[in-house]
Amino acid sequence: MNSQSILRALPFIAILLVVVIDLSTEPGVGFLPLLTLGPAFASVAGGVRRTAMVGALALAICIPLAVYDDLLGKPQNNLTIAAIIGVTAASMMASRLRNRRERELANVRLVAEAAQRVLLRPVPRRAGDLRVALSYTSAAAEAQIGGDLYEVVTTPEGVRILIGDVQGKGLEAVETAAWVLGAFREAAYDQSELPGVVERVETSLARHLSGEKFVTAIFAEVHDGEISLLNCGHPAPLVLRRDGGVHFAEPQEEALPLGLGTLGSPRPKPHRVPFGDGDQILFYTDGVVEARDRQGRFYPLRERAHLLRGADPQAALDELRADLLRHAGGPFPDDAAMLLLHRHPG
Repeated sequence: MNSQSILRALPFIAILLVVVIDLSTEPGVGFLPLLTLGPAFASVAGGVRRTAMVGALALAICIPLAVYDDLLGKPQNNLTIAAIIGVTAASMMASRLRNRRERELANVRLVAEAAQRVLLRPVPRRAGDLRVALSYTSAAAEAQIGGDLYEVVTTPEGVRILIGDVQGKGLEAVETAAWVLGAFREAAYDQSELPGVVERVETSLARHLSGEKFVTAIFAEVHDGEISLLNCGHPAPLVLRRDGGVHFAEPQEEALPLGLGTLGSPRPKPHRVPFGDGDQILFYTDGVVEARDRQGRFYPLRERAHLLRGADPQAALDELRADLLRHAGGPFPDDAAMLLLHRHPG
């Protein structure tokens, strides 16, 4: 039985317990005021009509129990009846307000998710000799949406990839993600070198960001037999070799996140990682590796890399996502985006 079912059954369980306790004690003790627990609990998970029904049930049970306790017509019982009616009315009002807020949150979430889907266009499933798989899991935090972003474009210079994570959440983060994606989509076609793409994005971002906000990101460019990576403060991608080797592609030089270029640190050169036929590389945001289980342990991505060894990249990534959800066992504290590239010519 799930938690929702328990909450819906709780009002009837409370009323039943009051009846059992009252009948198991001597007449005159009187546990009748506890019947107000029924409509109070009903407002937590039920609607207005259900709350009213539970209140009516509590009133109906109150009468025979008052007869059993020899309280019928006495001031004490009249106060109990008034209390049941009052609590039921207040619970109905609370239930109505809760249902209204839930509908408003649902509508806001639909609008927010629609905006994010427009911003994050579907990535191509094939790009050159790459097969591409994507997974995106939103954080379950009311109507909040995150700033995770990704893009795959095929340019005259080759396939270029971006994955990033905007500091913060909400519409402000989505707006920042839109600036980054817009600048990248333009620069990816105009700039012949990957550092030039990064500088264009940094310049565009500097005109919009304020304060200490920033964006962690990885820019990548696929070449024959290798892939160039320029890491701007983002978690290192996971490389899966055809021969079974697994390692994180840690940057040779630390780079500041986008938006912090005013601090004066020079942008490092891209580092090249072997990426041949049958190899895979997994890009992801920190929502993946920071997902914790009930014991507070982070998700062991490297130890779960074997789940990505399937022939179909999308099916393999879906399996990894399902394992991630099982590990978390509940809502994610942050969005989790994963982009898997599988080099598979032909």
